[in-house]
Amino acid sequence: MRYTLAIDQSTSATKAMLFDDKESLIARTSIDHKQYYPQPGWVEHDPVEILENTYKAAEQVINISNIDNKDIASIAITNQRETVVVWDKRTGKPVYNAVVWQCNRGTTICEEIIAQGHEPAVTAKTGLIINPYFSASGVKWILDNVSGARKAAEDGHLLLGTIDSWLIWNFTNGKVHATDYTNASRTLLFNIHTLDWDNELLALFTIPSSMLSKAFPCDVQYGTTTLNGLLQEIPIAGVMGDSHGALAGQMCFSDGMGKATYGTGSSIMVNIGEKALTAPCGLVTSIGFAAKGKVHYAFEGNIHCTGATIKWLQDDLQLIQSASDTEALAISVESTEGVYFVPAFAGLGAPWWDNDAKALICGMNRGTNKAHIVRAALESIAYQVKDLIGLIQESGVKLLELRVDGGPVKNNFLMQFQSDILQARIDRSHIEEASALGAVLMNGIALKRLAELEDAVALRNSNDHIAPQMNPVKVDELYCQWKKAIQRTLMK
Repeated sequence: MRYTLAIDQSTSATKAMLFDDKESLIARTSIDHKQYYPQPGWVEHDPVEILENTYKAAEQVINISNIDNKDIASIAITNQRETVVVWDKRTGKPVYNAVVWQCNRGTTICEEIIAQGHEPAVTAKTGLIINPYFSASGVKWILDNVSGARKAAEDGHLLLGTIDSWLIWNFTNGKVHATDYTNASRTLLFNIHTLDWDNELLALFTIPSSMLSKAFPCDVQYGTTTLNGLLQEIPIAGVMGDSHGALAGQMCFSDGMGKATYGTGSSIMVNIGEKALTAPCGLVTSIGFAAKGKVHYAFEGNIHCTGATIKWLQDDLQLIQSASDTEALAISVESTEGVYFVPAFAGLGAPWWDNDAKALICGMNRGTNKAHIVRAALESIAYQVKDLIGLIQESGVKLLELRVDGGPVKNNFLMQFQSDILQARIDRSHIEEASALGAVLMNGIALKRLAELEDAVALRNSNDHIAPQMNPVKVDELYCQWKKAIQRTLMK
């Protein structure tokens, strides 16, 4: 048996997983990393800590699986996407912490570029809106604010990359500076039509082209590594941003198939085929995945806080001891009794894109208790997904099926409420770690273990369908009040 080691470097932790040659998950481990909040609205990670945790997680998963290191044939990577690192290629050290996708420090930069009238042209090239959620403004901020950074960059000494690039560069001892099309498509610097970095976009954000990696499809070999001496030299093959990995891992290979991934935030993504259509206002167009010589595009909406909301209830308010407590609390009351929770802790993402929005809990009375708050928090996840699915359907894209994945899908209350509020059947995947599986499938194509992506469809044997039970009139009433709550948070 030969195994694929999958690295899933996410916003809160680094997972290492082993998949066998039938693409089945056999072992996994996870190591959390620290979140830094130097100012309100700013979020950072330590790239060195992430790299060290990756090595530790890989060693741990090998140890718990009791397999021989020599039986690991390759490495696949999936990662948090827009989070960006700038490092000095002479020393291998970051010049500053990674600027995380949740960080709003680039707001002023983005507002100035928008005020200059550049957004329509940027959107036409990238499929995105100008927003600090995406990587470019974080890079510009580092170059403008870290002493000596801009001169070092202009002298050709600095490199930039999303987390996949940072890992690949280190895994290959600085020999390979690369990324894949999906990660590149989330930077605001990549033209999704020409499939290359765009000089006009680089000039707009004043970023030297010498900092950039080479971009490739998902299903190629990116280099070789021993993973810091842990393994024999093996290929790195199959790289995808985590949301794109979930789209592939959920086997959404056909037009009109979509997925909702519930994590720290959430990504709603629908395969729209091989043409980069213009997304409806509030959504963006990204490269869904690129394999077998074809590029599949997707409409996407990103929610800043879903699982992070539950984490806040646990760690900061201490209303619950673990996320698993939420289901029992939610069903202990018949409703929220009019309580709505808008988790705009880092502003609001799609479809509102308001960086200044503030979180709120409204509709409370003297009888409100923690069960109502917890239930409102869970419901907020479902409402935010509905905001995006509604836009996709209104755009004319026929949604054939919504497949859901991520830790929160185990919560039966949440999944039933999600089905109710969408008034649609959802398919709950029992494929564990869909993002990692997507990267592993690309690994399989790259290394000829799979001839076609469709060969993997048999792996998906889900019969867990959840149908709506709530009266549509009730749904409309609840959703109307949600939209009112949203309006109370918006600053624009």
